[in-house]
Formats: sequence, structure tokens, C-alpha cells
Amino acid sequence: MAKRFLLVDSDVLPDVFMKVVKAKELLASGSVKNLSAAAKEVDISRSALYKYKDKVFDVSETKTVVAVHVVLIDTMGALQNLLQLIAKYNVSIVTITQSAPVDNTAAVSITMKVKEMIGDIDSLVEEMKQQDYVVTAKRIMRDL
Repeated sequence: MAKRFLLVDSDVLPDVFMKVVKAKELLASGSVKNLSAAAKEVDISRSALYKYKDKVFDVSETKTVVAVHVVLIDTMGALQNLLQLIAKYNVSIVTITQSAPVDNTAAVSITMKVKEMIGDIDSLVEEMKQQDYVVTAKRIMRDL
């Protein structure tokens, strides 16, 4: 069965979900050192935090970091052209990992911050696929 995502007013949710969001905020800000401390701080069990931490998100925190995998033809300027395309979408690069060329191609994994993105990630990936220097392009990591 395909995943379904719902946008729900927090007023109708059990308190545990908002506590999970608060615990994740504490972790992200560095106010607490680990999940156990975050759970204790917001007064929920560690098991509840572990159960829901990857399932409950504040809408404002979604779509911030995305990873894509691209296979480039090993030609001069291919990576540079790809980065210029990404810049056109107002995306900030977090990491780039490129493999050594094999059979005239090189695999590149790019992690990007897309919170200020112009357009959407699917449009960017589709435009990547249209480039002469790109063999394949796909999104490999869901939004974080």
C-alpha cells in the first residue's frame, strides 16, 4: 500500500505528536544531547519518541534537505554545468560525492538544501535528465 500523508491541525492530535516535534526541535537546536534527554525533557517515553520521530514532522521543517544521484558522462565541464543548473533553482549544496570515472561515466551524489528553492525538486531532476551530459538522475533521499 502506498504511503499517504495528511495535513492535520495539531489541535486534534494526541499530545504525544506535538511532544515529538518539540523533542526534535530540542535535538536540532543542541539544547539536549540525545534522544533520551529529549524524551525526558518533553515528558514522553523514549519508545514513543523512537516510534514517531521519523513519522511526525512540523510542516515548516519539511522539504529542507534532499539528495539526488546523477550519472554524468565523463566530459570536461559536466559537473560544472550540473552545478550551474542546480544554482538556477536557488538550491544550496550541502555535500557532493563524485566517484572516479568508469566506462566514461561518473556517479555523483548531491545533498541539497531546498527550503528556498525556486520550483520543486521533481522539476529539477527532470531538467537534469534532459541535459546531454547526464546519463541518469533520480532523487535518492526523501525530504528531511
